Amino acid sequence: MYTSYVAIGDSFTEGVGDVLPDGRVRGWADLVAVGLVAAAEEPVRYANLAIRGRKLGPIVGEQLDAAIAMSPQLLSINGGGNDIMRPRVSVDDIAEKTARAVGKAVDAGIHVLLLSGANPSDNLPGGRAVQRRGDELAVRVRAFVRDVTAAQSAVTFVDNFADAGLRDLRYWSLDRLHLNSFGHARVASNVLMALDVPVPGAWRVDEVAAEPPLGRRAPSLAYYREYVLPWIGRRLTGRSSGDGRSAKLPELTPIDPDIVF
Repeated sequence: MYTSYVAIGDSFTEGVGDVLPDGRVRGWADLVAVGLVAAAEEPVRYANLAIRGRKLGPIVGEQLDAAIAMSPQLLSINGGGNDIMRPRVSVDDIAEKTARAVGKAVDAGIHVLLLSGANPSDNLPGGRAVQRRGDELAVRVRAFVRDVTAAQSAVTFVDNFADAGLRDLRYWSLDRLHLNSFGHARVASNVLMALDVPVPGAWRVDEVAAEPPLGRRAPSLAYYREYVLPWIGRRLTGRSSGDGRSAKLPELTPIDPDIVF
């Protein structure tokens, strides 16, 4: 059982889309920390260094070094989602950076939890390009995982991109780019099952999965005004949704099993 856990990444790991009543975001990584606490017989410490809008470079540079310096038993790594949304991107470069980051953490004696993000392409404008690049990246990452796990058992891979049920609109927030609370709970469930840790029934993962799918729905004009145009504006001006933000939980902190982040 892991008693210290650090998460690094972008909005997916920060928890954007899983909004608490006071406006703060929670997300799958926070839920995984709670799941670890519930199954542990001793205190669990947790830190989340993820910041929305971050591309893979800063994640495997700044965040990774800070995470390794904490010497956690478990480190989750996810990134590249913001990279493949850009007009030009090298999928090979993303895969190589990811592999080097995993190797660096493993060499430090840390068990790595490597995650692919959920697939938003069914309901996202420009979804075909996202699907194509996501598929290319998934092939490379899966090949790397096969190689590294054949040599050692220091990596656990959770392939959310291949979770077909998670593509349904019921799991996505209004912007269609970030998971909602149901989606984050499902990802957390995928992670805990991969770690052989019980999934809390209060998350209602099986109940939500049993509901009829919403299927695909074309976005409205209001959607383009509220979400797409501001996103394009940030790209044209070189801004990011994460500008000026810092990590929400920058230090390893003991987690109360009853906590609501």
